[in-house]
Amino acid sequence: MNNPRYHSASIFLHWLMLVVLVGVYAAIELHELFPDGSPTYELFENWHFMLGLTVFALVLARLVLRLRYAAPPITPAPPKWQQSLSRLGHGLLYALMIGMPIGGWLMLSAKGETIPFYGLTLPPLVAPNEELAELIEEIHETVGTAGYYLIALHTLAGLAHHYLLRDNTLQRMLPWSTKRS
Repeated sequence: MNNPRYHSASIFLHWLMLVVLVGVYAAIELHELFPDGSPTYELFENWHFMLGLTVFALVLARLVLRLRYAAPPITPAPPKWQQSLSRLGHGLLYALMIGMPIGGWLMLSAKGETIPFYGLTLPPLVAPNEELAELIEEIHETVGTAGYYLIALHTLAGLAHHYLLRDNTLQRMLPWSTKRS
């Protein structure tokens, strides 16, 4: 019998990424509470950068696991339109988790700033260019705001599948789930 749950490493990375994403968003929101350039402002901004790049590293690991281990089936199987929406939503989430860290790295590079990563300084991806930096920053902020909604929709979809549709969508990803189909 196939396991109706995701691989344990995939489950662990899913929930770890949630914690890291909360940190990414909290850091960027909290830094606004302090004067620009103050030590606390800079601390939160640096944590935003480092946690964003952590998301990038973790999503790469998730993609490797996803290629190695097939997603367990949803039972009962949802209609094709729900499967299509699910693929779209997951594709957008992966684009967010890959594109945003790369965009942040490009933005810092274009600003001529250092790219901190837990005591390391990563190399710039592009030469300093203020116009490019401003464009990337605008895109980064807009997509970041859209990310709130995308993450909320992902959460609501999981809860709707569990409580309204009563399928195993959420059970497949819960770390404590023992329910078998």
